[in-house]
Amino acid sequence: MKKAGLALLGFGLLLPNVAGAQAINAQEGFYIGAGGGAAWFIGSNSNIQTWTGWAVGGKAGYDFVGPRVELEVSYGQIPTSANIPGTAINGKVGQLNVMANVLYDFMPTSVITPYIGAGAGVAFIDSNSSLGSTQFAYQGMVGVAYNVTEQLRFLIEGRYVGTTAPSVNTPFGNVTFQNNNILALAGVTYKFAAAPAAPPPPPPVVAPPSFMVFFDWDRANLSAQALTTIKQAAGAYKAKGNARITATGHTDTSGAPAYNMALSLRRANAVKDALVREGVPATAIAVVGRGEQGLLVQTGPNVREPQNRRVEIVIQ
Repeated sequence: MKKAGLALLGFGLLLPNVAGAQAINAQEGFYIGAGGGAAWFIGSNSNIQTWTGWAVGGKAGYDFVGPRVELEVSYGQIPTSANIPGTAINGKVGQLNVMANVLYDFMPTSVITPYIGAGAGVAFIDSNSSLGSTQFAYQGMVGVAYNVTEQLRFLIEGRYVGTTAPSVNTPFGNVTFQNNNILALAGVTYKFAAAPAAPPPPPPVVAPPSFMVFFDWDRANLSAQALTTIKQAAGAYKAKGNARITATGHTDTSGAPAYNMALSLRRANAVKDALVREGVPATAIAVVGRGEQGLLVQTGPNVREPQNRRVEIVIQ
């Protein structure tokens, strides 16, 4: 009698983590899967024909990121022209497989992951009774997985499944046949791995300490309040340690622009001199004059605005 029997479905349920032609954050974890496809009996017999059958199955395993191990259960049938009265072989041969598999993912951190595997276990094959013949089973697998996310994976796979020779009692005596099958499968797996931790938030942007010193109109001398502010700025510099100070002078819009540029520099240098008297090294202080540029209060030309007559002290 022609070989009959089907091999277990190689469908696989595996849990990936993702990323791909870019990289994914592959993690260890348990996974489950399911799948199915077509099955073909290998061999020929002048008296018996077989046709394309089917196989379905499920599995659970553990992914070590590269190597994987899994337990798989599958069932399938192959149609056949054989019809043996008093047996379970009646136009089809069914087979139930329970397999332990070892697989290896070649690029586990890629979106596209080729893999190979092998397995061994037990097969229950239709004979005189449904699934009544218990045989040793073995299989080899080659496939490609597509990592949709770091947990979800789709795969396609080719598989060879063989067993030791089952037998069946017929009206003409006991018949033993070889049972080898080829499967083409598609499946999906899901891994129960922890989602990757979100990246830490960026550190808050801390503005450098700054102080403001104001001046009378057309003057660069420092008031008592200005000297108090400068003393505070010097204290902030000393507390910061290795720092730089920028003193930027400004004027209002009254007067000629060239005169105001020079006035803003005199004001900035007056602040610098006061900082030096408070113990700040002169080499740590940069002086900038901006004249009418950078108004604190926007005004038209020739406006005497007190808040625009100032020096800004920034400590970095």
